[in-house]
Amino acid sequence: MMTKMWSQRRTMWIATGAGIVMLTLGSWFMTGWERHQVLPPDEKTSDQSQTEQKERSLQGMPMSPSQETGPPQAYAMVTPTKQQLIGVKTAVVETRPLETTVRAVGRVDYNEERITHINLRVSGWVEELFVDYTGQVVHKGQPLFTLYSPDLVASQDEYLLALRTQAKVKDSPLAEVHEQAEHMVDAARDRLRLWTVSDQQLDELARRGKAKTAIPIYSPFSGYVTEKKVFRGMFVEPGMRLYTIADLSTVWVNAEIYEFEVPFVKVGQQAALTFSSYPGQPFYGRVSYIYPYLNEQARTVKVRVELPNPGLRLKPEMYGDVLLKINRGNQVAVPEQAVLDSGTRKQVFLVRGEGLFEPREVKVGPKIGAFYEVQEGIEAGDRVVTSGNFLIDSESKLMAAMDMMGSLGMGGIKMEQAQMGQMDMGGMPMGETQPEKTTQMAKASGDKKAGGLTLALSTEPASPRIGENLIRVTLKGEGGNLVVNATVQLTYTMPMPGMMPARVPMKPGKDGAYEAKVNLGMGGRWDLTVTVQRAGEADVKETFPVTAGGGGGMSGMPGM
Repeated sequence: MMTKMWSQRRTMWIATGAGIVMLTLGSWFMTGWERHQVLPPDEKTSDQSQTEQKERSLQGMPMSPSQETGPPQAYAMVTPTKQQLIGVKTAVVETRPLETTVRAVGRVDYNEERITHINLRVSGWVEELFVDYTGQVVHKGQPLFTLYSPDLVASQDEYLLALRTQAKVKDSPLAEVHEQAEHMVDAARDRLRLWTVSDQQLDELARRGKAKTAIPIYSPFSGYVTEKKVFRGMFVEPGMRLYTIADLSTVWVNAEIYEFEVPFVKVGQQAALTFSSYPGQPFYGRVSYIYPYLNEQARTVKVRVELPNPGLRLKPEMYGDVLLKINRGNQVAVPEQAVLDSGTRKQVFLVRGEGLFEPREVKVGPKIGAFYEVQEGIEAGDRVVTSGNFLIDSESKLMAAMDMMGSLGMGGIKMEQAQMGQMDMGGMPMGETQPEKTTQMAKASGDKKAGGLTLALSTEPASPRIGENLIRVTLKGEGGNLVVNATVQLTYTMPMPGMMPARVPMKPGKDGAYEAKVNLGMGGRWDLTVTVQRAGEADVKETFPVTAGGGGGMSGMPGM
């Protein structure tokens, strides 16, 4: 019995060690290929001696602070010869003026604040038509047409009658009579005013003393007729749109800018515009509005620029180029090539001298031209790597893996010992990973509650094995009802340095559960992380540890 248990433990640690060695081999092929280049004997010996000395000096060096949010990384060591081979270039972080230009295509449109619709408040027939085609220019106070309206004629007669009555009772000694007559005049005048009869027309009517059958209708604004729906002899009713008049003395230009450019553009910002119709003649305006929604297909935001239009040279529907100059002032800036973005964090490599490079996590603002605005992590005067940093990043991860292996008692492993079963596991703390404890941990994981959900995970087979396994996740709400309208992702990985997680979508299966098939390529502990997304709810993420059994072989591990 003890022999069998010892064999199982040894197999598990052999498999784990093999995984670490394979990680080391992968990093070695990425970053160590130059070690096999032909070098002059003296130079090669010198480089190897320096490398060995610095590797010894790096033992016990603390990991980069960035390990808190990503894979462990250590100081990278790259000899001058290797730097030359991989093309390492550096630059100094400086305080510099950050300026750029946002360019967009704009389209000229009418100024909606200067568009007028002409309609009436009384019915009647159009007799004479003075403005009779689209595109005609009109001025404020210019007659558009004449209207015969029985209601207007009757109201004019009432007004004239009230004026005559007022004149007859002006000598009456009774104040009430004067007040009544004046009230009748005011009421008749107000009725005509409500029907858009002007005071000038009322005065003319009083002087004439006779109702006019055809009342002229005047334009309340100046502009161009962009729409005409009235004709001679036509019967019109209240609310009918007869004309649309647009003032083109100022126009709008609507432009689409990309989502990442939105923080740079502000209302009131000056804009320069050029049009192919007027080459070499820039027009200037200001941003008057930024629309509060996004174009879902193009992922752009509409920006409105308002500008004067002297000589009416700009016509609606013209296209032009809009240029918005962005000036962020003097800021600490780092070249964009120096920043490595993993999706979850950003980091740079600081030059520490003598071939040492320190990984440093940074927080940056928006990219302005070829630079990022630095918010945290580095300062002006720091020297960073701008070329070759991907290979230095691999070297840093390799150093971290080697340091980890050393802490596990595997620092003496040679590459030729990577064959299964040939590694000395004597330094391993074998008593710390007893299968019984791992099994208890898997059983203790149980259901998990988060975000108003209860998550239950099960596997088929019940005891996960090396190779393909079916994972089922059941989601229940606070009332115990199944949740079937969620988007569920499953991420699985082994908790070991350098192991990249694999992600698969979970699809609805039987009994209301979500299902996905995963390939557990190696025996040992695996962390299964379930991410649940629901409309209008915060994402829920929970991790379930399981143990894959069935031997110490490896079968298509993710990230290896």
